[in-house]
Amino acid sequence: MNPQDDRMHSALDETSAPSSLNPSREQILEMGCAAIQMIADYYSALPQVTLAPNTTSAAVREQLALEFPVAGKDFDTLLEFINQKIFAASRHNGHPRFFGYIASPGTAATALADLLASTLNPSLTSWRSAPGAAEIERQTIDWIKQIIGYAPAAEGLFLSGGSMAHLCALAVARDAKAPHPVTSQGCQTLARAMRVYISAEGHHSISKAAGLLGIGRDNVRQVAVNSRFQMDLRALAKLIEDDLAEGHLPFCVVANAGTVNTGACDALDEIAEVAAQYGLWFHVDACYGGFAALAPSKRVLFRGIERADSVALDPHKWLYVPGDCGCVLYRDPGRARATFGHEAEYIRVLALASDEAFAFWDYGPELTRRFRALKVWMMLAHVGAEALGEAIERNCQCAEYFAQLAAQADDFEMLAPVELSIFCFRYAPPALKTAYAIASGGERDAIDQKLNALNERILTAVQRGGSSYLSNAGIAGRFALRGCVLNYRTTKRDMEILLDDVRQAGRQIVEEK
Repeated sequence: MNPQDDRMHSALDETSAPSSLNPSREQILEMGCAAIQMIADYYSALPQVTLAPNTTSAAVREQLALEFPVAGKDFDTLLEFINQKIFAASRHNGHPRFFGYIASPGTAATALADLLASTLNPSLTSWRSAPGAAEIERQTIDWIKQIIGYAPAAEGLFLSGGSMAHLCALAVARDAKAPHPVTSQGCQTLARAMRVYISAEGHHSISKAAGLLGIGRDNVRQVAVNSRFQMDLRALAKLIEDDLAEGHLPFCVVANAGTVNTGACDALDEIAEVAAQYGLWFHVDACYGGFAALAPSKRVLFRGIERADSVALDPHKWLYVPGDCGCVLYRDPGRARATFGHEAEYIRVLALASDEAFAFWDYGPELTRRFRALKVWMMLAHVGAEALGEAIERNCQCAEYFAQLAAQADDFEMLAPVELSIFCFRYAPPALKTAYAIASGGERDAIDQKLNALNERILTAVQRGGSSYLSNAGIAGRFALRGCVLNYRTTKRDMEILLDDVRQAGRQIVEEK
């Protein structure tokens, strides 16, 4: 063997030797066991932990500060750092009394599925890039279509979340309804402004998508809502007629299947009729509420979703899957391919079978995508649709139970109906509640202002207290304490504790005055 061969074998030996980049099987087992122990301890302690740290950004930054790592540290040291410092500085979305925002609690099985997805590390650009992962994604998309009763021929893919799903859906809607191909020629050549219609309770990501797509945020028309915070159909028709009379181009209506403020579900079937009458693209924002179709008592709310041209859903909300994981579905896959399809030579798919020529890049803007589908597949395959539906039913029952408690109390008021699992309310001391009931006009406005200020302080106190966590919403000019039950661990007893936490904070603030 010549010296050059010796050097080559020496380099190969060094490369194959265990290291922090390339640990041995035994080292991986040791690292994995330590991490799994930490995960198990976390989940078992979750119901008892302080829900959120009462701290400041400066304190957290100082606590987590490390010098630039020129030399690495051992895995156990870093795992302890994560456990003692990062976990301690976190808000625990999986706590049974985390009611703020719409965040999934995650599960152990789906967290492990995420670990396995990262281990395999496929790039889901197309079928040929990751045959097994691609088939799992397409199968899981088919399961989601079955959950909402969507067209079997529809296609879709997993994305980072609802914002990206809406962006994709609006891009396809824009191209489908524009008078010429804006994908190639641009929106600046349009003679008429393209108009999108969404309820006043709709999500801000629709306006953001319109801005990014050249449609313009000013062309997103907010439609008035009724007393149940649903899109007013007469108001929708009037806006469309007004825009037509002014020479604009109505092209899309976005309906809500569960708003983020109150959980309201628009009348999907009726909105589909309006869309058909005026030739509009019909998109449904089902990011929060869509998976409530698994709950027998709530299925009726989603009648008409099967008529949508596109649907956005978030498994990382009410399917209890850890983030990030959104989903977009297209009833007519050809429309999506017309928007996103692109043939660069280096990604050109050469195959005889059409399934093997399938490319996810034909349905969204990304090439490299992680294997998000595996955790959704794991959730559905491991837990099953029936048990998931039962858990969602219990979430809705907990929200309804809180509404009953608040309605029976002399110091609480519900500010919106409970449609799904979101509940909006305020603390109202008996004296102010009585005064409000007999007041009128300006007197009521003055009392509202007092109650708004009081409930703002209550929200801060409850969040800092660490027992329960709420967010807020604006309901007809009133500051509402807003909760969302999105956790299979939550019980009716948790709703009672929440009521007590809010009452205690409210009474303490009133007494301080």
